[in-house]
Amino acid sequence: MKRIVWATDLHLNFVPDQVTFAFYEAVANQNADAVLIAGDIAEAHNFARHLQDMQAVVSRPIYFVLGNHDYYHGSIQKVRAETRRLCERNSNLIWLNDAGVVKLGRDTALVGHDGWADGRLGDYRNSKIRLNDYVLIDELMGHSRQELLGVLNQLGDEAAGHFRHVLTDALEEHTKVIALTHVPPFLEASWHDGQLSDDDWAPHFTCMAAGEVMRTIMMGHTDKQLLVLCGHTHGAGEADIEPNLHVSTGGAVYGHPTVQSLIEVQ
Repeated sequence: MKRIVWATDLHLNFVPDQVTFAFYEAVANQNADAVLIAGDIAEAHNFARHLQDMQAVVSRPIYFVLGNHDYYHGSIQKVRAETRRLCERNSNLIWLNDAGVVKLGRDTALVGHDGWADGRLGDYRNSKIRLNDYVLIDELMGHSRQELLGVLNQLGDEAAGHFRHVLTDALEEHTKVIALTHVPPFLEASWHDGQLSDDDWAPHFTCMAAGEVMRTIMMGHTDKQLLVLCGHTHGAGEADIEPNLHVSTGGAVYGHPTVQSLIEVQ
């Protein structure tokens, strides 16, 4: 039996150093075999430093995806390049976008991708929400509303394509799979302010393309189990999408990074 800690939406750029290192110690004190981080670690200029500091304290493999905030004041292309360099320098930092299928235990595999809110659920056309993403990430800036939707669709499709490949591969040899992603892939898992996201928020808080792939694959593997761990909305909740597909969405409060839960895998 292995013990896995997971956390999400740490936003360590908002946290003083003493709180940051107290969180790292709290993770280390779980005596887990590995750590999962579901994105929004910090921002483009400092997420890498925080990951390195965390790994130095925890001294365990840290499997992670990035969230939208990790690209703030930067570009998707450059942050991804920096992430690859970071992981090349530190073998205990593993970015799941590049890792393929990770064997966590005899029966359990781990896969993951950052994901992205793809604008397909809710009412994007009439939504009054404008995330900071659209003015703080290079690839999302300066677009008309319709052009931006096209970019979001492409990012969602990228996540879906990744999950189509790695989830299929993982299920060939494992009975249980954990999928780590930042953005909830289903509206039923998109908790915000104590309730599910409405038509205003859903386009910015869900990745429908990834969810459709997950649901389709698991409906074809009814003897296997998928647990999706996500964040992004800062609202905690649980959702059973199919009898064999469960989603846990982590809650978060700015300034208070916390461990979501300890998961035991075989």
